[in-house]
Amino acid sequence: MSAEGFSLDSEFLIRFLCFLIVLCCISILEVRRPRRKLLYSKSRRWLTNLSFGITNAAVVDLGLSFLVIASSFIANQEGWGIFNIIKLPLVFSIPLYILLFDLTIYFQHRLFHAFTPLWKFHRMHHSDGDYDASTGLRFHPVSILISSVIKFGLVLLLGPPATAVLLSEVLLNASSIFNHSNWRLSAKLDSALRSFLVTPDVHRIHHSMSKDEHNCNFGFNFLWWDKIFGTYKEKPALSHQSMSIGITEFQGKRCISYLLLLSEPFKTQKKANL
Repeated sequence: MSAEGFSLDSEFLIRFLCFLIVLCCISILEVRRPRRKLLYSKSRRWLTNLSFGITNAAVVDLGLSFLVIASSFIANQEGWGIFNIIKLPLVFSIPLYILLFDLTIYFQHRLFHAFTPLWKFHRMHHSDGDYDASTGLRFHPVSILISSVIKFGLVLLLGPPATAVLLSEVLLNASSIFNHSNWRLSAKLDSALRSFLVTPDVHRIHHSMSKDEHNCNFGFNFLWWDKIFGTYKEKPALSHQSMSIGITEFQGKRCISYLLLLSEPFKTQKKANL
């Protein structure tokens, strides 16, 4: 057990239990109060999306996330990183790291849309023809690998406490499930949450087939970054029930087949539809 209240052996269990609880709760809520009618077979989509979640956990996410958290322990022991150099107290370093982490993820997300080689991997996430909690698990392993390397660099640069790193990972996983959900929030709850959080109605616009709409609302946790940097869109051109989700060239089997989606970025293609 570390001085921060958890060990490296327990960090996986903490993250997995939090992930499982959030996924189960949100899945129940979106069944009871759906926002949109789903177009594709839910069982087939969930099998595909869960397969990507399992692949990423087994191949990339668990191992690299373990190394990222382990590096924060080492950075604190060795006094590496800005937080350790200026001796920033935990009461400031934990929330500050969570904010800077979320800002980094925001700009990483924008980079994945702006840079064609990265978009080829990221667009698999956008190719889902429906939008629900399982979409929050649908990322290409190469995208997760790149994201993990960025996180690793951020930890080495800042030297945050391990607790902050663990919390940021838990929040990112939870928010990805929440803001990709098909849960219909009440207008009052959605409005209240929008004062600081990304809600499903906010992020759903980002998954629109419209180029103008999927190049906005990049945030995952906090809504501030989209508003500060001018990428916030409050409502889609069409209603949330009527707007088209996904990518035009990914229809039918192409947006559901696990093997097709996994191999798609490596194929020679025409210029990507950014």
